[in-house]
Amino acid sequence: MKPVIALVGRPNVGKSTLFNRLTRSRDALVADLPGLTRDRHYGEGRVGERPFLVIDTGGFEPVAKEGIMHEMAKQTRQAVAEADVVIFIVDGRQGLTPHDKTITDFLRKSGRPAMLVVNKAEGMKYTSVTADFYELGMGDPYVISAAHGDGVADLVEEALDVALVQRTPEEDVPEAEGRHIKLAIVGRPNVGKSTLVNTLLGEERVIAFDLPGTTRDSIAIDFEREGRHYTLIDTAGIRRRGKVFEAVEKFSVVKTLQSVSEANVVLLMLDAQQDISEQDAHIAGFILESGRALVIGVNKWDGLASDRRDEIKIDLERKLNFLSFAKTHFISALHGTGIGPMMKSIDAAYAAAMCKLSTPKLTRALAEAVEHQQPRRKGSIRPKLRYAHQGGMNPPVVVIHGSALEAVDANYKRFLEKHFRETFSLVGTPLRIELRSGKNPFAKPEK
Repeated sequence: MKPVIALVGRPNVGKSTLFNRLTRSRDALVADLPGLTRDRHYGEGRVGERPFLVIDTGGFEPVAKEGIMHEMAKQTRQAVAEADVVIFIVDGRQGLTPHDKTITDFLRKSGRPAMLVVNKAEGMKYTSVTADFYELGMGDPYVISAAHGDGVADLVEEALDVALVQRTPEEDVPEAEGRHIKLAIVGRPNVGKSTLVNTLLGEERVIAFDLPGTTRDSIAIDFEREGRHYTLIDTAGIRRRGKVFEAVEKFSVVKTLQSVSEANVVLLMLDAQQDISEQDAHIAGFILESGRALVIGVNKWDGLASDRRDEIKIDLERKLNFLSFAKTHFISALHGTGIGPMMKSIDAAYAAAMCKLSTPKLTRALAEAVEHQQPRRKGSIRPKLRYAHQGGMNPPVVVIHGSALEAVDANYKRFLEKHFRETFSLVGTPLRIELRSGKNPFAKPEK
């Protein structure tokens, strides 16, 4: 499992700015206004070869008893409970405040390892910016500028080292390659994930009844079907943040995101009796970004009128068209209809995600693609694609070498992806294309 870092502090100390820098995104809103972030926000980050999950939280008011500040405090408490390490951010320009002392007391009682970080310290001397904060008794503060990136990389490396110490050996022992297909079943609450697990197992192994949010954590169950071994991961339903404030249910979100990242194949379950929502698209987008193989299961298909079935198929094509590589199956988890073909698609998606592609075959397929359609010129330069080899699995990565490849546009990369997918029958898995240009031997050396 990826280590989890939570960003905690009073309002307007720069938590969201640091979140955006760690995730290399602009997912968190940033402005010079206290209280802009209210719900927890999850993202993925990486330092070198070390991936991690990071949680942005709203301004923390531990003593708030009611209203929005109370709800924000509940979510921050859950972020701390989920985290392997907490980064406690204070404002170096405003100095120590009573609010900072209150948060320190909470973190000390929580028992979670915490690192004190002084932000907005650009242009200031270490001794002057940190002097006040030694009073908190949290050791030597780390000094950074989230806006400019100063000291951030070293901070994260240290945080990941602290997180690693917190982990039990069992959490970081990878399963032997090829023994089981790790299948994560994800979707909104109450779409029938636990019912499907029970149907596959033929017994009531997980609680399943008509109440959203029944599953509180990710449950891993070993399972064999027709001679193939699987590890089923029944994840808690992901609800839109801001609609749910129940602490236990919110606690399950990070486990679900981790389960997607750790799986070989993800089964995205949708409810045929409900419209495809923006939240379904968000879940699908996270699966795609994670590079996991994917199968879509539309549950509760039995008993629907034909016109309603047609509406759902049109809705799928319109809202989830970016998942065209994935097979869609219309099933009834309760009655077991459509399960067999869906499991065959899961096997095929796993095989595609883990396939080994030889360099000669990839290079031959690349030559066929270029012969069929050459990349566009950029000015007087036309990119030259020379050879290809595999750069990774789960998802498959095709690395293409040549010259002037920085001029290859996104449309041509999509054309190449489609060509490789059709040539090697890669169904059910994303495919990544990496372009690497060789140095021009005739270029003038830099002075």
